[in-house]
Amino acid sequence: MAASLASLIENRYGAGQVPIEVVLPDGGRVRLADAPDVQVIARTWRGLAALARPDLGRLAMAYVRNDVDFTGNARRMLGVAERMVGDIRHGRSSLAERAKLWLHQRRPNRANIAYHYDVSNAFYRLWLDERMVYSCAYFASADDTLDRAQEAKLDLVCRKLRLARGERFLDVGCGWGGLILWAAERYGVEATGITLSQRQLEHVRAEIARRNLGDRVRVELRDYRDLPADASYDKIASVGMFEHVGVARLPAYFAKLRGALKPGGFVLNHGITHNGVHGEFLGSGIGEFVEDYVFPGGELTHVSTVIRAMAQAGLEAFDAEGLREHYARTLWHWTERLEANAAAARAEVGEERYRVWRIYMAGSAHAFERGWLSLWQVLGGRAGADGRLSHPLTRDDIYRA
Repeated sequence: MAASLASLIENRYGAGQVPIEVVLPDGGRVRLADAPDVQVIARTWRGLAALARPDLGRLAMAYVRNDVDFTGNARRMLGVAERMVGDIRHGRSSLAERAKLWLHQRRPNRANIAYHYDVSNAFYRLWLDERMVYSCAYFASADDTLDRAQEAKLDLVCRKLRLARGERFLDVGCGWGGLILWAAERYGVEATGITLSQRQLEHVRAEIARRNLGDRVRVELRDYRDLPADASYDKIASVGMFEHVGVARLPAYFAKLRGALKPGGFVLNHGITHNGVHGEFLGSGIGEFVEDYVFPGGELTHVSTVIRAMAQAGLEAFDAEGLREHYARTLWHWTERLEANAAAARAEVGEERYRVWRIYMAGSAHAFERGWLSLWQVLGGRAGADGRLSHPLTRDDIYRA
């Protein structure tokens, strides 16, 4: 069996085509290059079978199950893994995959959020920045630290929304509170954040108390669909949340935000999109891996769908900025920080969950670099009765030094 699978691997990859050495479960070795960059270890025969018939999702799942391991860092391995898989094409999704358009009802949505975010605040603290901002940072230069880039992102969102002292500001899916705390402290707004994560709620409340911001900042455990009918805000942000909404529900989602927005107010939607225009998806099994292990209930779409859904809800989009390269850089920072704190991460969440997050973030970084995924900030507003939506004629105030 070992000999036949070893032969299959040699035939699958060809000598010199992929710079790896495969270690078989019985200790045998198959060297596919004179000087391999990475050693891939098949710990089980199931793992070896995954190497013989690879796609990115199958390799990721084999790594999570500890059927396969590798030497070196995840960034190097992702580049090698793509070469192992071969040509990756985008294709129109099948009926079976379209049948996985998840129904985002309240109870499953809460469970999905809890699965992803209620892991452990201590775990996220190992690799996030000081403010625990779990979304794409904004790098003014390649030398920026993660902390500096996340602060730049928070301020960019505030400037795009033109936040002003005394305004009522809502952050939908506020995470660990980085944006509402920044907006209250630096722009003088009255900020409200909503989240479905109990652990995030506890963290934000503790930060509000520590910073003595109880008179200007509040956080609620609330689904956006449960916002009161009389909710009224000058500005609204949704950062890294709408991926959980579901494509079919986007018009209703934006209609809910419009209903909570005062006439003349602005809304900024910041979220991950894919780059296929006609329903294409990233193949090679990655979607199934992310759905099973990381973001159950998540669904991505093209940015054009986002803008269309905003328009259907009566929100005029007037500015859009793609931050794909920024998210790739952010994710590599997170991956490297997680790897640097591997022992502490394993102690906090266990071996399997550490592997899930390591390969998920590295795989996502690779996908953003390759252009399979993107990140867009779309700024829109609710026009007044006279049709006006007042904002400066240029972007100069947004990108001031």
